[in-house]
Amino acid sequence: MKLARTRSTAAAVTAVLAVLSLATACNRESTASAASGGDKPAIGIDLPRSDSDFWNSYAQYLKKDIKADGVNALPVSNSQNDVTKLVANVQVFQNTGAKAVVMAPQDTGAIASTLDTLAAKKIPVVSVDTRPDKGDVYMVVRADNRAYGTKACEFLGKQLGGKGKVAEFQGSLDSINGRDRSEAFAECMKTKFPKIKVFELPTDWKGDVASAKLQSLLAQHPDLNGIYMQAGGAFLQPTLALLEQKKLLKPAGQKGHISIVSNDGIPQEFDAIRKGQIDATVSQPADLYAKYALYYAQAAAEGKTFKPGPTDHDSTIIKLPNGLEDQLAAPLVTKDNVDDKSLWGNNVG
Repeated sequence: MKLARTRSTAAAVTAVLAVLSLATACNRESTASAASGGDKPAIGIDLPRSDSDFWNSYAQYLKKDIKADGVNALPVSNSQNDVTKLVANVQVFQNTGAKAVVMAPQDTGAIASTLDTLAAKKIPVVSVDTRPDKGDVYMVVRADNRAYGTKACEFLGKQLGGKGKVAEFQGSLDSINGRDRSEAFAECMKTKFPKIKVFELPTDWKGDVASAKLQSLLAQHPDLNGIYMQAGGAFLQPTLALLEQKKLLKPAGQKGHISIVSNDGIPQEFDAIRKGQIDATVSQPADLYAKYALYYAQAAAEGKTFKPGPTDHDSTIIKLPNGLEDQLAAPLVTKDNVDDKSLWGNNVG
């Protein structure tokens, strides 16, 4: 009898523990589901790099929007400007149930096979700032990068009175952004300001490379009049440091000032404009990149579709050979409008 009672008691305890374990597991599952966006489709997000003030600002906006909108985001990865890491990160997203992926491939040619794999698995892709050369994309969230090069050219050309010498820090030419900005800048200079000599300096978006090449150029051409930086987030600080070291960082309006126009729209560029260290920048909308990357990713995961044409947020969707692109506004910022509160660079922190 004692043996039977012992077995009965042990069985009862086991049953109770099983129920408690099941209840705890259900509670954890419920908590995890609520924390990750409930029943919303899971979104995989890869950051392209963390060595640029622009991309770090984009990351902060993403973090805020994910929380504010209750986006069911998988753990955010960072491919650190390495397409191999990006491919591996995307594989993790696939394995953890992503229904859409947000990425910003810096090498827009090498990502094609990964896009094909995602398309085969019916996982739509939103590409931010960069437009993949091949492979299906649901939406590219980007500004008109050719306009960046044209705006920079027109501003510098007028500043220099149509003559002089200009250094151009080109972004990586295996990126559509680097090609768009470089080609548009070259075409504009050749057509509108043929008396300006342009020194094209490929940099692979690296500040140290730009600084080293500028130092070599200044040794040969100390009478340099202007600089076009295709990415202020990467090039601003090393450029200003070098010019200051060589006693060439003279404020706008002073004799010997080197006219500088940049791209990005980060707070540091705005401060440099106010100080007269640089003259202008084209403001890439880091805040809108984050907002609409998440917007289109969620829409894609839910099966929604879009058509080319004007949007309700002052942009235009255009048709691409491999998808659609929402071209967001990117204004030129000078001393005349640098304090405009609508610019995201004045609303950071």
